[in-house]
Amino acid sequence: MTLRLVFMGTPDFAVPTLRALLDAGHEVPAVYTQPPRAAGRGMNARKSPVQTAAEAAGLTVLHPESLRSAAEAERFASFGADAAIVVAYGLLLPKPILAAPKHGCFNLHASLLPRWRGAAPIQRAIMAGDSETGIAVMRMNEGLDTGDICMERRVALSAETTAGALHDQLATLGAGLMVNALRLLEAGRLDCKPQADAGATYADKITASDTRIDWSRAAVAVHAQVRALSPHPGAWFEATINGKRERIKVLGASLADVSGTPGTLLDDSLTVACGDGALRLTRVQRAGKKPASAEEFLRGAKLGVGQDLG
Repeated sequence: MTLRLVFMGTPDFAVPTLRALLDAGHEVPAVYTQPPRAAGRGMNARKSPVQTAAEAAGLTVLHPESLRSAAEAERFASFGADAAIVVAYGLLLPKPILAAPKHGCFNLHASLLPRWRGAAPIQRAIMAGDSETGIAVMRMNEGLDTGDICMERRVALSAETTAGALHDQLATLGAGLMVNALRLLEAGRLDCKPQADAGATYADKITASDTRIDWSRAAVAVHAQVRALSPHPGAWFEATINGKRERIKVLGASLADVSGTPGTLLDDSLTVACGDGALRLTRVQRAGKKPASAEEFLRGAKLGVGQDLG
């Protein structure tokens, strides 16, 4: 037996789940995603990763700007879905949409709810120094990630985990988890339990204020910031190179057991002093250039020991 599913998602995080649903034999009469957005140097309209994957599979793709009109609710209901599967879609679902599928709408969320409800759970878990996170299948309601939890998988976080690696791991785990949840739903054995309100935290969207490095913070905190923002959008600092002020992204780093005045370059291995300890930068990127190792970077950027990178 297969289910008739409407899929709703936008970024590459959602693509493994869409493909897993198709591989499992489920019918997908429509895929909802965000409209093409201007991107890149030419600011040309770019389709979302989900739209690209859906069109390659021959699926019908819709990208309304809003779901709040009666006409959109009617169109959504016309697909006669058993369930809607939502993975990082980007729009809140109003009540008529939530109520349309026979079994409701199910969201794949990249945290152990109720911790890190909201837009950036992967980044916020790493920034906060959490020792574990996970992926959850949730039956949606009108709240922000407040629905009943149906299934979850836990994942340990190490002191080296980056957002990029965790993103890929949870995307793969989540695809399998959603397929398993739908198998139980078909059998009438999917058990979804209410979330506890205690311990709820919110993963606010990453903004520009989250990305600039403050060397006066402890090295472990800066290290967590670097890992949480790698590879995108990247934590950054400014340095004067050949008389010009440049923005440098830090994509990789390790803790160093040395100290000095915060923001000071301590050696020729690109070690920078923090408020407590220091950070050795291992992979960086100058504006308009490709990512480079510290050694490669220093060949083109003549920075002197003792230089202020604050």
